[in-house]
Amino acid sequence: MTTATKGPAPSPAGPATTPLTSRRLPSPGALAGTGLTALRRRPLLAVLLLMVLVFQLTTGSFLDTGNLRGIATDAATLAVVAVPLALLVISGYLDLSVGSTLALGGLVAGWLAASQQQSPVVAVLGALAAGAAVGAVNGVLCCYLGLSAFIVTLGMLTAVRGLAQQLFPLPLSGFGSGFAWLGGSRIAGIDAPVLIAVLVLVTGALFLALTPAGRHVFAIGVNREAAHLSGIDVRRTPFTLFVATGVAAALAGAIKASVLDSVVAGTSGAGFELTVLTAVLLGGVALTGGSGSVFGVLLGVLFLGCLQNGLTLLNVPTFWQQMAQGTALVAGAALACFGPRQTR
Repeated sequence: MTTATKGPAPSPAGPATTPLTSRRLPSPGALAGTGLTALRRRPLLAVLLLMVLVFQLTTGSFLDTGNLRGIATDAATLAVVAVPLALLVISGYLDLSVGSTLALGGLVAGWLAASQQQSPVVAVLGALAAGAAVGAVNGVLCCYLGLSAFIVTLGMLTAVRGLAQQLFPLPLSGFGSGFAWLGGSRIAGIDAPVLIAVLVLVTGALFLALTPAGRHVFAIGVNREAAHLSGIDVRRTPFTLFVATGVAAALAGAIKASVLDSVVAGTSGAGFELTVLTAVLLGGVALTGGSGSVFGVLLGVLFLGCLQNGLTLLNVPTFWQQMAQGTALVAGAALACFGPRQTR
């Protein structure tokens, strides 16, 4: 009769003899590899960091607290509009009327605050209503009647600008200290426009990541017909995004009017549609729809804000700044076409 041979007794420490710290903390090489992977997936992040370094070395004041605060405040209005516009582009549509809507929103808010002596809340709500009306017109024509979003919103860009000049032929100014709170106040040491932008960014990110409607946005952008056959309402979702984009543009106009304490129908928001589209494309949102992320849009906004601020500190002429922004738009289109596609 044979007896089974017993193996060596297990160690009291158990089979896992690797120290706890080595199992939980990645090695420096792994951290470096993770960082390089992130930079490869987000090439704009590497360019942004390099640009900040160059501007700091050449100006010596780029990273000063006051200058960074100015960059954040200037970029806030851009971020407010860029997020809903990015969602709209992801769904396969486009809105080129945001610059004119921004002007109309600022004019309506300023008129209510100055000429009609309304409270700041009423003034802002009036601006938001005007923006929602523009967005609803765009949404009906593009989503329900099937017209080209490019043609419709390009026409609305001119039409809304003309309406603003007709309603408010003279510049508006002197909106009062109450209305100035929107653009000039600080909450917990942070400027109000920056807090509004952060709220919009977080809301947009959570919407895409956690809601069924966010997944529908991607599905519509990838294949509208397949999304329809899957039971997704391919008209209501982008219509809502058109309205949200109009509301955001009007809110940005009210913020700008509050910061400047003046607004002019003919010049307010001129060219803003190209700036915000540049930020969206730089952020990796595909112009053909179906791909993009809110974090990428944030990078695009910060890139444009740092670029404009740094060139201004270096006293670069305006026409060179315009050329730089145009080059950034082309680069953004290239990144959207050939860069890694982000879907969250």
